[in-house]
Parts: sequence; structure tokens; C-alpha cells
Amino acid sequence: DPCTSLDCLKLNSGGLQKHLFPLCAAGQLVFEEFLRSEYSEENLLFWLACENYKTIARETERVTAAKRIYAEFVQINIDCVTREEISETLSQPGPNCFDRAQKLIYGLMENDCYPRFLKSEIYQALLEYRLCLD
Repeated sequence: DPCTSLDCLKLNSGGLQKHLFPLCAAGQLVFEEFLRSEYSEENLLFWLACENYKTIARETERVTAAKRIYAEFVQINIDCVTREEISETLSQPGPNCFDRAQKLIYGLMENDCYPRFLKSEIYQALLEYRLCLD
């Protein structure tokens, strides 16, 4: 059965797993390519950067990573209140300082980008390829 929710990409609170369907990393790569074609891959890249950020144990590395994420992705679809909350924590960011923004971006991908992806030619090609593997 074709996947009809973003959870098929394993973009859930448990973290990104490297597969969509049984195609391993292909699903994520195809979704990223689709987002790139719409000039919105920064949403997925931000989400992935946040997932990686949560794994950083050393505070000095976390501060550097938080500032990099903020500088690189501050322009994405995050409201000004959330952006300001992140900005205020950058000197001593905790592992969850991007959680609110990450949830907002996930919701945007789930409700906007992913439904369009399911209707795209690139997704249809992925399904055809998958059928060839079965």
C-alpha cells in the first residue's frame, strides 16, 4: 500500500530512520529532491539538523551547533515568537531548544508538502520502482 502520511518517512518523535517503504534511504532522498524542486528543502534540512542536534552531548558543541542551525535556518517558516524564544536560549541552549520550531516545521511538511509529494511524478516513479523490486 502506498504511504499516505509523513510518518512513512519516519519523521516522527522517535527520530528519522533511514527508510521509506523498503527502499532504505531512497524515500528520504526522493522526498528531499521533491522539496528541492519546490524550493522548500530547507524544511526537511532544518528538521534533520534538529534531530542531529539532539544527539550532541557536549555543551560547547551544542552551543556551536545551535548557533549554526539558527543562522542557517532562521528564515524558514517559523513564527516570530518561536524564533525569539530560540534566540534567547542561544548562549546556553538545551537539547530541546528547537523542539517547538521543529514541531511547527513537521506540521507544515505533513499538511502541505507531503500531500503534494504524494501526487508528484517523482513519488509515482518511486512507487513504480518499488513494484519492480517486489
